[in-house]
Parts: sequence; C-alpha cells; structure tokens
Amino acid sequence: MGKVFESMTQQQMEFIEKQQMFFVATAATEGTVNLSPKGMDSLRIIDSNTIAWLNVTGSGNETSAHVQQNPRMTVMFCAFEGAPLILRLYGQARMLHQADGDWGKYKDLFPSLPGTRQIYLLDIDKTQSSCGMGVPLYDFVAQRDSLNRSHEKKGQKGVEAYWTKANQKSLDGFPTSIVELSGLTVEE
Repeated sequence: MGKVFESMTQQQMEFIEKQQMFFVATAATEGTVNLSPKGMDSLRIIDSNTIAWLNVTGSGNETSAHVQQNPRMTVMFCAFEGAPLILRLYGQARMLHQADGDWGKYKDLFPSLPGTRQIYLLDIDKTQSSCGMGVPLYDFVAQRDSLNRSHEKKGQKGVEAYWTKANQKSLDGFPTSIVELSGLTVEE
C-alpha cells in the first residue's frame, strides 16, 4: 500500500538525487495526456516542496501547452536498481523561458545544455511512495548524447528556427507560446 506525504522526505530526496531518469505527466483540460521520460542531469531539488527541471528541445512541446491551460503535473521516479520503489510528486507547475525575469535564478543550477528550452518549477502538494515490485531491474549504462550533438550542430539560431517550425502547437492544436514567451520574433 502506498504512503502519502505533504512534502518530500529526506529519504525521498536522497532517492531522487540518485536517479538517472524521471517521467513527467501533464494534461490540458481536454485532449491527449502527455507522459515524457527525462534524463540528462536535468532535475534539481530546491526544497522539500519544490523541484525544478530543465526541458531541452524535443520533437514536441506538449508540456508547455498543457501547463499554460492546466498547471497540474506529476513527476514519477522508479527504482531500476536496489530496493523496489515508485515515487510520485504531485503539484502545480509553472514554466520559465529565457526571457523570464526568474530565468537567471534557476539556469545556473543546471549544466549548460544545447537546445535548452524551458525550466519547470513544480510546487509539490503531496508525494506518494509505492512498492514498485513489478518494475524490472536494469543496469544504467550512460546518458545518450545524440540530442546534445544534434542541437550543437544546429546552433542556437537553428534550435530557435526549429521551435518556430515544430514546437508551436501541441498534438491537440493548443498553442505552446514558445516563440512569444522566449522573446523571439518570427521572420516572415
């Protein structure tokens, strides 16, 4: 049976800091639920009720569209080694872009990654731990570097052009506001 907490415990924070991967789930008021795996040393614990995670440019931008409509977010971690555990963080998210005043407060918490798009802050309402006995054991080999290489090859202007071309609408057609919120202008 799972246990629910009002904030992350010290043991939960230590577990999170060891993880190589986490999953983020969001949903707009209607339409597709999005669930994305994340890695690349992109999550930081701010305090027992707040995490920040760095979002790097990918094929879609669902999280942005969803959080603008409905800030609910769930972040999940699974123990793929050691004792079984699934840990979920539930809360309200807010999104920062490079043009936001708070960007500088958080960007230096993360490694400089090419293709950096947003930082999400999750204000945690509750956490839930459950057994995870059905999660298989895996050995971590390495983080992939192909996304970083792709963004390095494109350069910042190329990444921003990709945002304009492919990251402005969600699967359900909701705006992501990536161009406006990043302070970019679309060249006609």
